[in-house]
Amino acid sequence: MPKIYLGPAGVPHSAKKKNTVEGIRTVKELGLNAMEVEFVQGVKMSPESAEEAGKVASELGVRLSVHAPYFINLCSEDREKVEASKKRILDTADRAERMNADAIAIHIAFYGKKSPEECYQIVKSELGEVVDTARSMGIKNVKFGVETMAKETAFGTLDEVISISKELKGVIPYIDWAHTFARQGGQINYGEIIDRLIKELNLSHINSHFESLVFRNGKYIDEHLPIDNNTPPFEPLAKEIMKRDISITLICESPELERDALKMKKILEDLGYKF
Repeated sequence: MPKIYLGPAGVPHSAKKKNTVEGIRTVKELGLNAMEVEFVQGVKMSPESAEEAGKVASELGVRLSVHAPYFINLCSEDREKVEASKKRILDTADRAERMNADAIAIHIAFYGKKSPEECYQIVKSELGEVVDTARSMGIKNVKFGVETMAKETAFGTLDEVISISKELKGVIPYIDWAHTFARQGGQINYGEIIDRLIKELNLSHINSHFESLVFRNGKYIDEHLPIDNNTPPFEPLAKEIMKRDISITLICESPELERDALKMKKILEDLGYKF
């Protein structure tokens, strides 16, 4: 039987106050058991608030992960932007460690004028430095998750995130199922991806996002929709998870947040999972 952690990306819409601690409490009240803390517009949480969030999450049995700011590009031509990106990743990792989050999701780079191969080598070097710096700062437990990306211009094919995770200790793939579906031209084999992650990386836990995407001008683009759009469908993923003795976090990045997370929960329960 798998171990599944399921919850929203950010504070649930139904939370009475829009802060992280209230979000965690609401997640628990809803019968969910995970939440991704969103730093997408910047790391604005104090170290003390991060520690408090971690304490509440631990007491309530809610597993936390964190999303790093969007303004990150380790392949930028501008050295200042690269250094600022590295600082944002380190600030995110610091707060994540303080709240006992297991991993951070990072939109790591855009190819820009470089080839994917050139960008890969740069990401490997710069991210390797970030991880080394983090460990020297006492950030021991947080994993650095390189997210799979929908855009063709972005670093983040499935092969890239698996490969860099093999090369850098402390780096993992952060699988966005819908992004991967888009990047693969509207096709996805969930079971095959899960099996690759386990076989090639020996992962003890898979961190992932789920949502649906907009279809426009003949292709799927990175605009998030409620999961009822089935782009991609959730139930086939649920079935593949249920076939395996794995540990996985499913963070709902749909605009419907907890409403769709609860739909995902019901699908899993109908397949026999007990939360």
